[in-house]
Amino acid sequence: MQRDPEHAVADTALSHEGPIETDAVIVGAGPVGLFQVFELGLLEIKAHIIDSLAYPGGQCIELYPDKPIYDIPAVPVCTGKELTDNLLKQIEPFGAIFHLGQEVTVVRKESNDEGGRFFVQTSKGTRFLTKTVFIAGGVGSFQPRLLKVEGLEKFADTQLFYRVRNPAQFAGKNLVIVGGGDSALDWALNFVQEGPNKAESVILVHRRDGFRAAPASVAKMRELCEALEMQFVVGQITGFEETEGRLSAVKLTGGDGVTRLMPLDMLLVFFGLSPKLGPIAEWGLGLERKQIVVDTEKFQTNVPGIFAVGDINTYPGKKKLILSGFHEAALAAFGASPIVFPDKRVLLQYTTTSPKLHKVLGVESPVFD
Repeated sequence: MQRDPEHAVADTALSHEGPIETDAVIVGAGPVGLFQVFELGLLEIKAHIIDSLAYPGGQCIELYPDKPIYDIPAVPVCTGKELTDNLLKQIEPFGAIFHLGQEVTVVRKESNDEGGRFFVQTSKGTRFLTKTVFIAGGVGSFQPRLLKVEGLEKFADTQLFYRVRNPAQFAGKNLVIVGGGDSALDWALNFVQEGPNKAESVILVHRRDGFRAAPASVAKMRELCEALEMQFVVGQITGFEETEGRLSAVKLTGGDGVTRLMPLDMLLVFFGLSPKLGPIAEWGLGLERKQIVVDTEKFQTNVPGIFAVGDINTYPGKKKLILSGFHEAALAAFGASPIVFPDKRVLLQYTTTSPKLHKVLGVESPVFD
């Protein structure tokens, strides 16, 4: 994934002999995790943020950096990358420290700690003592469902792709796209359109003549096929051929049982992503269908001091929307404040009128007539 240098976020952690002591550790640097930094910052709660990816943005950057998002309040349309960049800009005043490219492996309550803090450790050995933990890890770590053809994996990330991180690398290429969901249809349509990323040819392959994608996308695909601008073929990839160490064709077995060769430059497979909770499943949290159960007052788990926000949590009426995650982050921050500041009264203040919040944000208080 390529990002503009001015928007890059480096791992700003400093070397420590002992654990890093902090108010909050946020697990997950997707949009909800980033907004959690903002809501905590307004309450003067300092946070460190950890993510297994080498860059912030979560699913938005990993799955659809250039695709439009239409349901962010007051933002008619933005891409996943634009949303991430704007959130990073929004949280700049709070100085959150990022620890990227590492996974949280241990979370445990320290019984011998006077403040009842949590010990957190990552796969790179970074250690923390924190008053609160916020899990904002989407639905866990994503692993693409693979096309199971023996020997094909050796072309991964050179000619075989399960995600599109840089659309420009497919421009002018002969593409075979496999899948029947929104991702397969969206990228097929994207690479057919006139523009800098237009492919030389696009063939869409699905095991049946029915799709799990938006009807408008399916209709557009069929329209383009009728205009001979792309092809759709029913069948399954059952083998491949290589020439001088490069993938040169795939073997496609159709519904008639006949196998045909299909030449290509690159193969894109969209069978969906399989969510894996990973170490989170071992932290003693209440789970329901691989999601963390929370209350709807504080979005706290069954372990006091550990909160879960975004797609990884579940509660009656849960909707997996980014805007819902933003709401959850706000209430979770207020729920954490008495833990971080047990002797401090928490008042609801508004960024429009509060001089204190203006100071926290580093902006001048407006003068109203």
